[in-house]
Amino acid sequence: MKLFQDIPVSRPHTPLLDRVDSPHDLRALDEAELRQLADELREYLLYAVGRTGGHFGAGLGVVELSVALHYVFDTPRDRLVWDVGHQSYPHKILTGRREEMLTIRQAGGLAAFNNRAESEYDCFGVGHSSTSISAALGMALAARAQGGNRKAVAIIGDGAMTAGMAFEALNHAAHTGADLLVILNDNQMSISRNEGGLASAFARLWASPLYNNVREGGKRVLSRLPGPALAIARRTEEHMKGMVAPGTLFEELGFNYIGPVDGHDLPLLVGTLRNVSELKGAQLLHVLTVKGKGFAPAERDPVGYHAIDKIDPSPRVAGTRPRPVRPKYQEVFGSWLCEMAERDRRLVGITPAMCEGSGMAAFAQRFPERFHDVAIAEQHAVTLAAGLACETMKPVVAIYSTFLQRAYDQLIHDVALQNLDVLFAIDRAGLVGEDGPTHAGSFDLSYLRCVPNMLVMAPSDENETRLLLSTGFVHQGPAAVRYPRGQGPGATLDPELDTVPIGKGVLRRHGREVALLAFGSMVTPALAASAALDASVADMRFVKPLDEELILELAASHALLVTVEENVVAGGAGSAVGEFLADRGITLPVLMLGLPDRFLEHGKPATMLQAVGLDAAGIEAAVRERLAALHPALPGPVAQASA
Repeated sequence: MKLFQDIPVSRPHTPLLDRVDSPHDLRALDEAELRQLADELREYLLYAVGRTGGHFGAGLGVVELSVALHYVFDTPRDRLVWDVGHQSYPHKILTGRREEMLTIRQAGGLAAFNNRAESEYDCFGVGHSSTSISAALGMALAARAQGGNRKAVAIIGDGAMTAGMAFEALNHAAHTGADLLVILNDNQMSISRNEGGLASAFARLWASPLYNNVREGGKRVLSRLPGPALAIARRTEEHMKGMVAPGTLFEELGFNYIGPVDGHDLPLLVGTLRNVSELKGAQLLHVLTVKGKGFAPAERDPVGYHAIDKIDPSPRVAGTRPRPVRPKYQEVFGSWLCEMAERDRRLVGITPAMCEGSGMAAFAQRFPERFHDVAIAEQHAVTLAAGLACETMKPVVAIYSTFLQRAYDQLIHDVALQNLDVLFAIDRAGLVGEDGPTHAGSFDLSYLRCVPNMLVMAPSDENETRLLLSTGFVHQGPAAVRYPRGQGPGATLDPELDTVPIGKGVLRRHGREVALLAFGSMVTPALAASAALDASVADMRFVKPLDEELILELAASHALLVTVEENVVAGGAGSAVGEFLADRGITLPVLMLGLPDRFLEHGKPATMLQAVGLDAAGIEAAVRERLAALHPALPGPVAQASA
């Protein structure tokens, strides 16, 4: 149970922070005032996130680092690229968005992540991990090409350094000779810390001008030595560092490694950053921080306090009972996974750093030998599953829709092309609300259905999710089940692990004139709209293969087919229906409803669906408008339905 009693419910007194409306104001402070500023910033962050909900632990851990970076570097002229964006709340507060923090993740308010359209201090939009080093390197190369001397800094951590893209960028960076600073925020969620006074003492030495002047001078002298002697000298320095710090890997990649340093020691941070900012070439500063710093429960449980919900300060009325909570889709998946694992010992669960979010915690505890959290490495997760499937195992990859996009080549080349038995449990399909467009699963039906050998399913409720997961698991070949974030409509769960016939939908309501072909989460609003329209409703279940027999039956008995999906219309399930009808030479009107061809900003999911016409009222209004256009002067049932 999360403990919130230490989070202020009223705005804390922050006199120094209130004077900082931009980093220019911050740099006008005396260095001795920075400690007070950091303390006030942490208090305000606790208050603001308690009011709005949102990412929590990572921001608390980089309060001092955020202050020091904006104090030393000339932002926004110097570029700070924050990886993922979970850790950028203090950065937002210090860059003129302090009071707006109370609107974060709300419609019309601040974005949950860095957004170029929101502030000139957000020099790169983020949301997915491990992009910062590549982006900052591009900015450093641009500065060099343009003859400027602005700095480029990538701040990466919270597990993001584990992704292959980060190492690809590191491998390229030193080769370019660009002036780039990479700050590794090591909060124990990625690289292991190296404790001890000796390590800190060497970190101060390696960042000092004296050491680096001697180092560069030594390079010039040693460059005249024969090759073998020069190699020995270089190895001597690297191994000396490797004795007290985990920097040998970065040195091998061509970075000058500095660290580790205490990320909560402001004087040390400021002094180190000043020194490092004057160095040329590729630099890596290793900073040790505590995720959730300053809030004891978050320090003890950094995973559980990665993000929090909005805190309701009102006490519960004595004697009242909380309403029963319907299980979330990821919990339905997690239960199914454990049950299927009991039945089939070949099942292996894989996730790219989304164990808790995907509902796999119980599976990981009960079947540790069959659970693989590969960290933020989506491409590896998919190809790992392919390798397991080659050896007759039955891997289940639990992955968010928006993150599967990052492993698209592996899905095609390593799984589908070889027709391997891999089940993709695709969470967060459709709109995700407050996290915004970086995390919305708007495209998976489009990018999955064009891949040969793929079985693509969209369950309409919790029990259908169980049925289709079981169907995909026993299917011979790659299969995907996509389901939305949060709770479903509340269907009763069948305890059996039953399957359904592949490619067969279900007619949920018999009507006339109009047939609503609903996919996944859109079955519920389609049913709600159907009564007023007297429309038929088909729960299509399968996007690939389509239930062609059901489509033909509905096309023969209705004047208008309407497809409804929580996916972009372009290339989605509705497109599949239209292509099928065209291939059969059927010229029946088809109205395709889905997500529009634009990125949708953050807000409450229900409000967002209403705004794009994917709630019951929106579906009904769109159908009536199309009927009126098709039959403007017809009497009888059609006119009544469109009235």
